[in-house]
Amino acid sequence: MIRVLVVDDEALIRTGFTHILDAADDIQVVAAVPGGEAVRAVHELRPDLVLLDIRMPDVDGLTILAEVRRMQNPPVVAMLTTFDTDEYVAAALRSGAAGFLLKDTDPEQLPHLVRTLARGGTVLSSKVTRAMVDAYLDRGAPEPSAVRLVARLSERERAVLVLMAEGLANTDIGERMHLSTGTVKGHVSAVLSKLQVGSRVQAVLIAERAGLLTPPQDEGTP
Repeated sequence: MIRVLVVDDEALIRTGFTHILDAADDIQVVAAVPGGEAVRAVHELRPDLVLLDIRMPDVDGLTILAEVRRMQNPPVVAMLTTFDTDEYVAAALRSGAAGFLLKDTDPEQLPHLVRTLARGGTVLSSKVTRAMVDAYLDRGAPEPSAVRLVARLSERERAVLVLMAEGLANTDIGERMHLSTGTVKGHVSAVLSKLQVGSRVQAVLIAERAGLLTPPQDEGTP
């Protein structure tokens, strides 16, 4: 059972997400609270996943994210937002968020996205294009610092990183590469360590900035 905490200052959003997720057999919303109650709820309920509004009037979602990430064995945190061009998105990703979802995400897709997050996968709303991520990270040509970091990775670690960028969890990466989940876990840990980041999303963004995820151009193609 995936235990989820929903944090949003809008009661309608909390109710809607709770109804959608509780309808899934393998997901339980342990609480749905406004921002001011979020940190206490995480401490008391120890959810597996927190869906956290990125902007709230009483407390900033990024502040809550930072507090939760400082906890011992913190839950996975994904940010909720109304806008796919929210200026806080890059800051949330850099602070360790596992991704972010728009509040108008297709209800049929929401349980699947929660499962992906709970398995350690990365989730970015389908409306979040690479152009938007590039704009927040000021990426044009591949950045030398990112290229140097990615150069530290072995060939297999690079392959794992590319599959991480597809949002695949460790078990899915293992199936794709014919590796055990434990082996994949070791590769993911090595990738995070060599790239000097604390989350999969941050690793993926470095890969983007290094040009690792850009398909190579065929010299014979006009």
